[in-house]
Amino acid sequence: MLSSRGEKEHLPLAAMSRRSFLKSTGLAVAGATAVDSGLTSIAGAVGPVATTTHAAIAGRGPVGISLTVNGVERHVSIAPAATLVDVLRDQLGLTGTKLGCDRGSCSACTVWLDGVPVASCMLLAIDVGARKITTIEGLARGEVLHPVQAAFVVHDAVQCGFCTPGLVMSCTALIDRNPNPTPEDVVNAVSGHLCRCGTLPHAVAATLDAAKAAKG
Repeated sequence: MLSSRGEKEHLPLAAMSRRSFLKSTGLAVAGATAVDSGLTSIAGAVGPVATTTHAAIAGRGPVGISLTVNGVERHVSIAPAATLVDVLRDQLGLTGTKLGCDRGSCSACTVWLDGVPVASCMLLAIDVGARKITTIEGLARGEVLHPVQAAFVVHDAVQCGFCTPGLVMSCTALIDRNPNPTPEDVVNAVSGHLCRCGTLPHAVAATLDAAKAAKG
């Protein structure tokens, strides 16, 4: 609607008729549909709009998947929305991985995917695919602790133990990629971990000792 000065005015909601509302809504839906189908419908756009290739969509029912965990292939039936930490703990019984914030903020749930530390509460189990999962249980060899695990015990870096598995996973990954870490390297490696007991200085000392032991 144009004013006496030739400017476009917006009709108040009360003055908008049912016909004009449906007409404007229909145009908006048609434009969105055209964009989604890859057609150009936006003023000034040239050529087709890029479309995204979607993966297969899983329904609400259980989905059967295979996970390689600590070197063993495991078959599980899960809900599509199940996170990796939930599957590890609730279905595979690997309760060493702790669930803390459930928001990717505390890093208690850290595991490895192909050797890279990740927050397992932020990853859908269905998205893991063929990547190899390593949990805190996969570091020890039977009754023999991994050098980082043993060093954490010696340096009393465990305390309540809730954040410990995630810390051990990140510190071990650091040594694997950098056999000669500095204290600053360790601090950076554990910077995303929250420790309520205040044992981070002990974790740093333990990691440095474990790195020395690994070289020896």
